[in-house]
Amino acid sequence: MQIAALIVAAGRGSRAGAGTPKQWQTLAGMRVMDHTLRIFTDHPRIDRILVVLHADDTHLLDISYERAIGGDQRQISVLNGLNALSSDPPDFVLIHDVARATTPPFVIDNVIDALQTHHGAAPALAVTDALWAGHNGLVQNSVSRSGLFRAQTPQGFHFAPILAAHRRANSSAKDDVEVALQAGLHVAIVGGSENNIKITYPEDFDRAANILKDR
Repeated sequence: MQIAALIVAAGRGSRAGAGTPKQWQTLAGMRVMDHTLRIFTDHPRIDRILVVLHADDTHLLDISYERAIGGDQRQISVLNGLNALSSDPPDFVLIHDVARATTPPFVIDNVIDALQTHHGAAPALAVTDALWAGHNGLVQNSVSRSGLFRAQTPQGFHFAPILAAHRRANSSAKDDVEVALQAGLHVAIVGGSENNIKITYPEDFDRAANILKDR
């Protein structure tokens, strides 16, 4: 059973500031990319790693890693990565956002374990805060949080079905679970972690650094 990690790192991440794509910015003494890669290189159940890069960034990645060039949208980048893996296809693939550089190993295990019985699996956290619908800065009404989850990555799949799903997918899909659902695949929800944060804004670097320090 071969398991591959596909790291999506072709975005520009302008909301993170500093003028440099966030995956190449420094976090706790290393680049965000290096922290994310270490999560998977250190995990005993991951056999190979492929990174999807922007065409301008290929020189920034160590030559030892498999790679593919990304597209203008996330779904196209993932498809390019899956196509690159397909010449020697793994059994399972875990698709992960490079900006999640603090993912605990147990989250990866939760996804892999669920793939034994499901087409796909993805970590998430149940929504616990009150939710509102608003318009023009005013609260319009409350929204039920029952059955709502905050999605995380890595999102894992049996390789052949997710490749076929991405080849048929709408390129505007927000994540790989949406692509899987469009293709009729069953995706299990598994336990995520509050420490599995996604770096989006400048202040997220401090949050991520504190998580890494505590770990």
